Amino acid sequence: MHNPNRPLPPLDLVRGFEAAARHLSFTLAGEELFVTQSAVSRQVQALEQFLGVKLFERRHKALALTPAGLAYARAAATALAGLRAATREARDSARTHVLTVTSTVSFASLWLVPRLARFRATHPGIDVRIAATHEVLDLAREGVDLAIRDVPSGREPPGSVRLVGERMVPVASPAYLKSAAAPLAKPSDLARHVMLLLHDPQGRWPWLTWAAWLEAHGLAGLVPGGTLTYDQYDQVLHAALHGQGVAIGRRSLVASFIDEGRLVGLFGPGAGIPRALHAVYAPQAEGRREVRAFVEWLQEEIGRDGRATPAPKARKAI
Repeated sequence: MHNPNRPLPPLDLVRGFEAAARHLSFTLAGEELFVTQSAVSRQVQALEQFLGVKLFERRHKALALTPAGLAYARAAATALAGLRAATREARDSARTHVLTVTSTVSFASLWLVPRLARFRATHPGIDVRIAATHEVLDLAREGVDLAIRDVPSGREPPGSVRLVGERMVPVASPAYLKSAAAPLAKPSDLARHVMLLLHDPQGRWPWLTWAAWLEAHGLAGLVPGGTLTYDQYDQVLHAALHGQGVAIGRRSLVASFIDEGRLVGLFGPGAGIPRALHAVYAPQAEGRREVRAFVEWLQEEIGRDGRATPAPKARKAI
């Protein structure tokens, strides 16, 4: 009958015997364990005394396992291998986990990076790698755990979590508005102001340009007082923050700047567009604790933005 309270030999005796049985040499076992040959010999003798059975036949310049020694060597090797594996897993679980997140360059630089310290403060055991790109990555192939993507309505990926709906609103800095020679009280006043434009010759991001907003306000033919054009959307908003003109802002990116008084939203709450920001799980990341924690944190941070509309709490991808 199995007795869990039956005493076991000290681990160092078992390790010494197992190495000696594998090498059939006390000398080689000592080299592996960084002890002397005599130390291994004493460990084996102590184990034999503990068990009450001979484990080795000592022959001239050679060792041979007894039948009992052969059986015990096999059991010891299996037990030590299992213990090493369990030790490795336990240590790995205590180490910092790395979470790889991809997003657009503008979302990373304007929204995500400034807030990451707050995530690390509440989740010190999770390291984050940001893969900022305008390309839609194959998450599994690229080893990415989570994507933050601007998704058209009706095309939401299965298992994704909606973070916030999108609205477009013109924004300018208080310094620009104070120094402007012309008023900016109604949309048609833009004809006397500098517009900050995104260079998008292939039409990849039409919602980030002025055309749709102007058309929605009956101003499709409006010619601004001047323009400054940038290749990246984060550059457009940085230009607005530095008082260079009026930008068309994504509410999800400019809400915190408006709340902080660094930008002013113009002409009302903005025009809704049929797109929303989603957190998209990679197939290999479904169910990972750190991924769920990051999505929940994203939603909490979006909730901090007073003019953003947070989605329900994150749930596990299905």
